[in-house]
Amino acid sequence: MTPDQIILALDVHDPKEALSWVDRFQGRIGTFKIGLQLFSANGPSLVREMRKKNVAIFLDLKLHDIPNTVAKSIEALCQLDLRFLTIHCSGGRAMMEAAAQAALPFPQTTLLGVTVLTHLSDDDVRELGYDHSSSGQVLHFARLAQSSGVQALVCSPLEVPLLRREFPPEAMKLVTPGVRPLGSATDDQSRIATPQQSLAEGSTHVVIGRPILNAPDPDAVLDSLLS
Repeated sequence: MTPDQIILALDVHDPKEALSWVDRFQGRIGTFKIGLQLFSANGPSLVREMRKKNVAIFLDLKLHDIPNTVAKSIEALCQLDLRFLTIHCSGGRAMMEAAAQAALPFPQTTLLGVTVLTHLSDDDVRELGYDHSSSGQVLHFARLAQSSGVQALVCSPLEVPLLRREFPPEAMKLVTPGVRPLGSATDDQSRIATPQQSLAEGSTHVVIGRPILNAPDPDAVLDSLLS
């Protein structure tokens, strides 16, 4: 596993703590993810401060709204010089088409379509009203996303083999949260695998947060991944 394949999820509230993780792992981790929790507390200013350190940022806001609102949001957020930015595939074709069009002037930013959140089981997906298993719904969203101009997805590691049968790496990037090193707690994730399994099956990047942040020795966990 290479540093560029690892995305560290900064699932913290304090900007000083987030920046300390960036300083600690810069050069050993390819991308740092700012999610809804951290962005809600600190906003674009933290993204700008991290970019001053010349690290790549994944802004994980999972945008989901009417097409015009999502497009205008993307135009504003891409000014922050992001590597990755997420939208929800469940927003539908018109929203994804508007999002893809809005992202075109920002080739440094890859738009990621979130398929089915990794904490959702098959029963959860059916309870939401989808007439599919979780994997079936992921495949449906993947096809819709690609036909809408979105060329990268967020999915669980369990769906990677299914997607790779239809979407080769040159056609679709796959970013997988829900990865857990052997022996780590599953936390609130449902559809999980190890980082090594996920990459072997065809993931482009893996997202890891609490198994590193909450470890007694975070450096040792990262060393084990990079060895």
